[in-house]
Amino acid sequence: MSAALETLAATAGVHGSVGSIGYGLAAIGPGIGVGIIFGNGTQALARQPEAAGLIRANQILGFAFCEALALIGIVMPFVFGR
Repeated sequence: MSAALETLAATAGVHGSVGSIGYGLAAIGPGIGVGIIFGNGTQALARQPEAAGLIRANQILGFAFCEALALIGIVMPFVFGR
């Protein structure tokens, strides 16, 4: 199957690294995660405004973890690449 994909890419004029395509697909996960974090955080702030400090701290922590996954994903093709 890999040879078929390489042939298809060659005939379509696609040049570049498969790692960059993989990272593009892998960035979808952290993007969805960040959206869920801030969407649910906004709902939580609307329901309990008195807990704003705790909610905001948890949002920032969750955002940092999601972005760390995205940064690890962008570095891995360089580490394990050819």
